[in-house]
Amino acid sequence: MEIVKVMLANKVIVVPVIAWFVAQTLKVINVILFEKKLDFTRFIGSGGMPSSHSSYIVSLATAVGKIQGVGSVEFGISLAVAFIVMYDAAGIRRAAGKQAKVLNKLVFSQEGRENFDENLKELLGHSPFEVFMGAILGFLLALCFA
Repeated sequence: MEIVKVMLANKVIVVPVIAWFVAQTLKVINVILFEKKLDFTRFIGSGGMPSSHSSYIVSLATAVGKIQGVGSVEFGISLAVAFIVMYDAAGIRRAAGKQAKVLNKLVFSQEGRENFDENLKELLGHSPFEVFMGAILGFLLALCFA
């Protein structure tokens, strides 16, 4: 039980979880506002506005920077990982989602599609704006809570 107390007192653990939770909640709210439907799968799904990956990792880097200092090795490592995660979200995963969309159209427009029982997941990555907004959200939350 002591380990749980220690982990819950560690802002470098708690703040990113809060940032992820807020970002995922905002995705559900965005679907309600813009698509006029209640879709709780957006709470655990990837893609969408804002990027919870960016929010999580930028809040982590910001918390580390506040606690350890921006000149620390820990901050440098967390910042490097943040850039990798954000590049992946807006680049590689976004491209994979676009490819899945094209493949779904191709496969399900052909005869013999009975061999495919479900679409490939298309909402994988983020636009650069979604990544940027997730990063801003994570930064602001870490400034407030770390």
